[in-house]
Amino acid sequence: MSLEQPLRNPAPPAGDQTRIHNIGYRNYDGPRLGRAYARRSLYSQSLRGSYGLGRSVKSKVLPMLLFVVMCVPAAIMVAVAVATKAKDLPVDYTRYAIIMQGVISLYVASQAPQSVSRDLRFKTVPLYFSRPIETADYVRAKYAALASALFILTAAPLLVLYVGALLAKLDFADQTKGFAEGLVSVALLSLLFAGIGLVIAAITPRRGFGIAAVIAVLVISYGAVSTLEAIADAQNSTSAIPWIGLFSPVTLIDGIQTAFLGATSAAPGAVGPGSGQGVVYVLVVLGLIAGAYGLLLRRYKKVGL
Repeated sequence: MSLEQPLRNPAPPAGDQTRIHNIGYRNYDGPRLGRAYARRSLYSQSLRGSYGLGRSVKSKVLPMLLFVVMCVPAAIMVAVAVATKAKDLPVDYTRYAIIMQGVISLYVASQAPQSVSRDLRFKTVPLYFSRPIETADYVRAKYAALASALFILTAAPLLVLYVGALLAKLDFADQTKGFAEGLVSVALLSLLFAGIGLVIAAITPRRGFGIAAVIAVLVISYGAVSTLEAIADAQNSTSAIPWIGLFSPVTLIDGIQTAFLGATSAAPGAVGPGSGQGVVYVLVVLGLIAGAYGLLLRRYKKVGL
């Protein structure tokens, strides 16, 4: 007795195995905005993020608080000058950022890691480079965004001082000149601090480590240089004080504005660099800014591979 065999369907021809499914993709026929648009978008997004805009309420607290802390002393000085009918402001425009350098350092320490550490930690940097954006575009956008955020932080209180001085009917020419000198000073400070903060933050994807490292470099270097300057002043070695100031970002900016912007030095005994030494200060600052940019390029070329 023969057993019935199950019927088998004949194999379909090779051509019948191909299927085309319409899953809803459509071609993009709009304008190709290219690298410049991507760079501007990354810059604006990073700048907004430096003040917590577009992020959670928790992310806004610290940068906005530091911004207020920077501006409140300037507003108090203006109120005192107006109330007492003073003939000049209590603090020069070029001096204000040096006095508030602790707040500025804290802002850099908190926002530099926020700008770059998350991209490193979550490995999203290669995704940026998969679009029409290159390593240089990414670095320029991040650098410019943090420098712009720092400039806003440091220039805003100077604007408060300037407006208050005009309301107090102080000399317009003197106040305008001082305000312009202050803007030049904080612009250099913003570029220098942004470069240092981003280089340190780009080393580690851990935001906490980045914050601690930035604070250590900015604060410890200033403390060490100030101590050495005090020792040199106590030993009557005043000629060494300007050269010691080359080893801290804060004293570098102080030296430049002392040499070229008519500011009074914050060094012990108000011993600041002369014009010749000021040229060295400028070269060191420009070298640090260029070096920071170069180090960031090298870092992100490796990360983007």
